[in-house]
Amino acid sequence: MLLGVDVGGTFTDAVLCGDGILVTAKSPTTPEDQSLGVMAAVEAVLARAGRVAADVTAFAHGMTVATNALLEGRSARTALLATEGFADVVALGRQARADLYRLCASHPAPLVPDELRFGVPERMTPDGPLRPLTEDAAAEIAARVAAAEPEAVAVVLLHAYRHPQHELLLRDALAAALPGLHVSLSHEVVGTFREYERAATTEIDAALSPLVGRYLRRLAERARAAGLPEPAIMQSNGGLIDLGAAAGHASWTVLSGPAGGAEGAAFAAAATGVERALCFDMGGTSCDVCVVHDGVVAESGSGEIAGRPIALPTLDVHTVGAGGGSIAWRDAGGALRVGPQSAGAVPGPACYRRGGTEPTVTDANLLLGYLPPDAPLSGEVALDREAAERAIGRLAEQLGMEPLACAEGIVRVANAEMTRALRVVTVERGIDPRDHALVAFGGAGPLHACAIADELGIERVIAPRASGVLAAFGLVVSPRRRDAQRSVLRSGDAFTAGAVADDVAALAAEARAALGAPEAPIAATFELRYRGQAFELAVEAAADATPAQLRGAFEAAHEERYGHRAPDEEVELVTVRVRAVRESEALAELPAPAGELPAPLRRPARLGGAPVELAVWRGALPPGAEIAGPAVCELSESTLLVPPGWAGSVGASGAIELRRGDRGTGADRALGARREERRR
Repeated sequence: MLLGVDVGGTFTDAVLCGDGILVTAKSPTTPEDQSLGVMAAVEAVLARAGRVAADVTAFAHGMTVATNALLEGRSARTALLATEGFADVVALGRQARADLYRLCASHPAPLVPDELRFGVPERMTPDGPLRPLTEDAAAEIAARVAAAEPEAVAVVLLHAYRHPQHELLLRDALAAALPGLHVSLSHEVVGTFREYERAATTEIDAALSPLVGRYLRRLAERARAAGLPEPAIMQSNGGLIDLGAAAGHASWTVLSGPAGGAEGAAFAAAATGVERALCFDMGGTSCDVCVVHDGVVAESGSGEIAGRPIALPTLDVHTVGAGGGSIAWRDAGGALRVGPQSAGAVPGPACYRRGGTEPTVTDANLLLGYLPPDAPLSGEVALDREAAERAIGRLAEQLGMEPLACAEGIVRVANAEMTRALRVVTVERGIDPRDHALVAFGGAGPLHACAIADELGIERVIAPRASGVLAAFGLVVSPRRRDAQRSVLRSGDAFTAGAVADDVAALAAEARAALGAPEAPIAATFELRYRGQAFELAVEAAADATPAQLRGAFEAAHEERYGHRAPDEEVELVTVRVRAVRESEALAELPAPAGELPAPLRRPARLGGAPVELAVWRGALPPGAEIAGPAVCELSESTLLVPPGWAGSVGASGAIELRRGDRGTGADRALGARREERRR
């Protein structure tokens, strides 16, 4: 059986599937030591399935340790070794403003302070050594580093992506001077050019690896003691790697958490026959959005986290601080704001009865009648409506509003923030959201999905089966993957079919060896530009693509992005990326939920500024069941709100598929018309 466990800001989710079953569970996240929450979630899902640890054949894990450390400014004491004259490359950056119109805004400070930056007496050119590094000089630098007593070292030398011998010499010298010290070498971490991005990524890798390594070793010990396999770890690129590799290269996992949700959404979209989807993952702390076309999540050759560049392949996921635990507040101008501050897992929203007093989105949804006051949420969290009313009442008094109007305002403001995030990955990139389906998941995603779809003109909403724990499910279906990349800078006579084939073959061998699968299928990405341009465009092409084929793919991408092509200009191949993939164990056909649709419960609520009576269904709904708004489906790990004007049914896979249309009563249609008028 396959086990996936994803750590979120509020809950830790677990999925167990195989042998014809799919079982889910949640447990509160334990920020002080995430491994405790992981093991609690594992125990819960095994107990619910009636299975034991020995039944688990594979264990995959998505985490937020590296992400949280960067966001919170926690890192190991790290030294940086760079070519003499270039030790301040991260501090200098690109000399671009952090915010174009806010002169007071600044970039985050380097993770390595001035006193821990060391210049190395060497100089490498693209063609080889200009100033060789001697063994004596390497030993002298290592001794100086040892005297500073760092916990980790980042080594970033000029042109090491092509000629790594000086970095390897420093690694050996540091190992002799400081046995057991973590050392990150830029050619191993990144392997591409652009000194600032390569240095910043390697610095992150070195600064976070000791923290991530300690956490993963602790988790591995607890898993071993419980009789579980060693967990594989989700990378930022949507593939799994072994625990040792993740512990040694923390930068590969900085977007581990969102990547699992993106892969789960892509799987769910493909299962329902959706070719173009927008994925909307709303949890307790944040909201992650991305685009899926033909079952593949959009991917980027680089990313950014906490204002720091990551020069590594990442799934193109955009995150905003809007979740169920996001705190509502009044700003200095008297306006209602929501987030990015979050109540998190501890103390959590006021209605969780864990000591929280601040009003949150979850408190607002409870007060409006969308969440059950008489039944626990997933994770066995009982809700306290009176506590939510007190928290929102205090904010409403500050704003001069009625509590219910304040609760509606909180939901609308949160929806606006999440709608803005979806526009970033669609409209701002030339993608029309109206011809996509919105795949909503996370504990709170389906609760807000239809309102956000209304704002974007989207006609179809899908809440997958196990939508509340889809990120954990994504870990189960994700492949094992290793990437290798190298800047080759080929143009003119050097840009030949044979040279490209040699580049791909070398990187394929490297990726397959790291994966431990000599016959693993590979895929290649080529980054090209017109000679003289500053940046590249990435194109997917066959591993044996010729220069003419690569030029054709590049020019098509250039015309699509910029509206023109330049057939007389020379094209340069800058970087080649190869990934080797080993697919997840085949999943058996999962049976759809059985049974008949029971008569719904009834609950008063407030929608669109007017009182309504919701039809309320609890538990898994059988295929073919039809649903029309206003209604609420209280699923095992999430809640789906169906507003007036929306209706649909349960598909064969157990996913609930809704479409916007005119299916309600006269009062329902009036509410839907008012919402449509506001959208326009």
